[in-house]
Amino acid sequence: MLLVVSFELRSARTKRGEEGLLSAFFQTDQGKVRPHNEDNGAVIQISASDVFALVADGMGGARAGDVASQMAVDFLTNKFNTYIEEHPTVSEALQRLIQDANSEIYSYSKDNPDCQGMGTTVVAVRANEQKVVLAHVGDSRCYRISSDLIEQITDDHTLVNELVKSGQITSEEAEYHPRKHVIMRAIGTELTVDIDLLTLDWNIGDYLLICSDGLSNKVSPNSMLNVIRGSKSLKEKSDELITLANEAGGEDNITTVILHNKRANEEGGSS
Repeated sequence: MLLVVSFELRSARTKRGEEGLLSAFFQTDQGKVRPHNEDNGAVIQISASDVFALVADGMGGARAGDVASQMAVDFLTNKFNTYIEEHPTVSEALQRLIQDANSEIYSYSKDNPDCQGMGTTVVAVRANEQKVVLAHVGDSRCYRISSDLIEQITDDHTLVNELVKSGQITSEEAEYHPRKHVIMRAIGTELTVDIDLLTLDWNIGDYLLICSDGLSNKVSPNSMLNVIRGSKSLKEKSDELITLANEAGGEDNITTVILHNKRANEEGGSS
């Protein structure tokens, strides 16, 4: 199954006197091994200068991980505007929004035996041409690409990452650890959930790459950087990233959202 959503947003003039153009592209792919796709995501236009984007990677297999990720995406996209209006900051709105989505998914799993134990990761981003506000649970990731640098700006909520941070294993050992896929936080598995919140600046010319672990486990950051910094359209870049993950085995579902904070007179790199 392949789902594609794309759009471009013309923004207001920036403080630097350059007219920005915010473009975004979302794509999800089943991969080569899994019998169905438990990933989900969305890109929606909030206004002429704002974009809301998210990726969700469901867990639970036969216990309906795809239900959890779909419920998370539906809740967040349907309720986002209301929560923005009801809360003084975007960070507070995202925190409450994800907490309430967590409660809904948790309650649904308790009421439906076939869905007990299901959950999902989430990375949710609101961006304009100056600021990025991000909320994050699980091991899906967000990278910032600026000039020739790529930086992971989310922290994996996984067992192996905790082992690395405590010094029990190295980053290299974590790559091949037998419990690499054990996550410590997810939406819908407990009554409440801890949510990471970030606010950061980004500049014209920068990119954000949001992805599920079906990409990050198979494609190195340097390879991501090389693809993203190329001159192809966002769709072509997304296609190339998914192809690289599938060529490396494609054992998991693969999802990408690419955001580009571009100059208005820039021809390439759009959707």
